[in-house]
Amino acid sequence: MNIGEVLAELKGDFPQVSASKIRFLEEKGLITPRRTSAGYRKYTDADVDRLRFILALQRDQYLPLKVIKDYLDAVDRGEHPESLPGGLTLTPRSVSDQLAQELAGHTRPLTRAELQGISGATTQLLDSLEQFGMVSPDENGRYSEHALKATRSAVVLAAHGLEPRHLRPFRAAADRELGLIERATASLATRKDAAANARMADAARELSEACLGLHSALVAAAVADLDT
Repeated sequence: MNIGEVLAELKGDFPQVSASKIRFLEEKGLITPRRTSAGYRKYTDADVDRLRFILALQRDQYLPLKVIKDYLDAVDRGEHPESLPGGLTLTPRSVSDQLAQELAGHTRPLTRAELQGISGATTQLLDSLEQFGMVSPDENGRYSEHALKATRSAVVLAAHGLEPRHLRPFRAAADRELGLIERATASLATRKDAAANARMADAARELSEACLGLHSALVAAAVADLDT
C-alpha cells in the first residue's frame, strides 16, 4: 500500500492521523516501510497493524513513543517482553476500539449518573469536586476517563476525612506542572505542521510521566520515613 491507502485503512479508528504523523513515526524508528527502486514507501498489512498498535497505545494509554519503541524493538529481536507499563501484555496486531478500551481502561464519556454509579461518589462530593475545579463535564455534560479517575481517588480520600476543599493543593500543583510542560514544549508549539504537533504531544506525555514519577517518588519517600 502507499501512504494514502494506509491513511484510508486507519481513518476509521484514528480520524486525526496524517501522512506527517506516519512519517514522524518512521523518523523515530517505530516503523520501517519498504522502499521501491524509485524511493517510494510501500506498506504491508503488518505495517498497518503495527501502526494501529502504536496509535492505540498513544491515544488510550498515553505511553511515550520511547516506551513503545523499546517494547517493539524487543519484539523485533525475537524477545517476548512480559508487559508494557500498566500491565499490558501485547504483541503488535490490529487494535480495534473495543480492544483498546479493554486494554487501556479507556471509557466512553460518562453521564453524571454513570460517573456517580461507577465511582461511588455522592452528589454532594461530586458537586464539591466541580466547585474546586477537580473535575468538570464537557460541553455535552459528559465526563472523561480522567474525571472518573479523579473522582474515584476523591472517594477514597473522603473516606479518610479529606474533603474536596482539602484537595486544592493538588489542583494548584497540577496547574504548575502543566506550566512547566508548556514551557518545555514552547519551541514546538510555535510550529503548526502535523509533525511538530506530534513531537509536542509526545514530549508532553513524556514530561507528564516524569512529573508524575517525581511526585510519586517524593511522596513515597516521605511516607517511608513515617515508619522509621
